[in-house]
Amino acid sequence: MTDSTASLIARLLAERWLPREDRAVRQMLVDAELREDIDRRLAAAGLRLLEHPYAAHVAVGIARQHEADVFGHGDAWAASNLQLSRDALALLVVLWSLLVLPKRQRQIARQQTDLSQDQEQMFAELKPVPVGAEVVEPVNERTLLADFGAQLGGKGRIHMNLGTLQRQGFIARRKERIHEGPLLDLAFDYERIASRVMDGALAHVIAESRVGQGLDMDDAGNPDDTIHDADITEEAQADV
Repeated sequence: MTDSTASLIARLLAERWLPREDRAVRQMLVDAELREDIDRRLAAAGLRLLEHPYAAHVAVGIARQHEADVFGHGDAWAASNLQLSRDALALLVVLWSLLVLPKRQRQIARQQTDLSQDQEQMFAELKPVPVGAEVVEPVNERTLLADFGAQLGGKGRIHMNLGTLQRQGFIARRKERIHEGPLLDLAFDYERIASRVMDGALAHVIAESRVGQGLDMDDAGNPDDTIHDADITEEAQADV
C-alpha cells in the first residue's frame, strides 16, 4: 500500500517546491488529519512545511527550533545553506520587497472586496485567494540597476546574483523583466518581516512603487496590513 504522506514529503524534498494546484498538495491542505501527519513527520526530521494561503507553492524548510543548530555555527549567523553571498541575500530582500509586498496588498484588497460583495448575497460561494501571475507585477532589470546598482555591487555583480537567484527558484527572468519564482513568497515570514522592510531603508522605494500602482497607504507611508516585530536576518528561509 502506498504511503501518500511519505510520497508527498519525498516529492517536496526532491523537487524543492510543489504548486498548490498539485493534487496531493490540495488534498493535504484540506485534509486536517493528513496535514497533521505531514507536520508530525517533518518535525521528527527537524523540518517544517513552508506554506502560506497567499503563496502559489509549498516547500520544506528548517524547523524554527533547529535553526540555531543549522545556521548558528561560528561567529556569524548564516541566513542560508545555499552559500549565497551577502550581496545576493541583499538582492533577494530587495526583490522580495518589490514583488511580494505589493502582491500581498493586492491579494488582501481583492479578498476584502470579494468578501464585501459576497455579504450582499444570501448564498455566496467562498472564492479562492488569487495567487497567480495576474497579481504580480514584474520588475524591470534596468530600473533595478538604476535604483540599487551602487548599493548591490554594480551591473556585473547584480546580473551574476540574479542568475544565482534564478537557478535557486527565487525568481524567473524573461525579456529583461524579473518575475516572482516559486520560492520567493516562501523565503521570508511575511507577518514578521513586512514592517521591518517598510520601516527601513527600502521604505521610500516601496512607497513610490505602491503609489504608482494605486495601493492604499497609511499616514506614515506604510501598507495598511503592516505588522511589527520582524527580523529579516533570522527569517530568511533560503534553505528550501
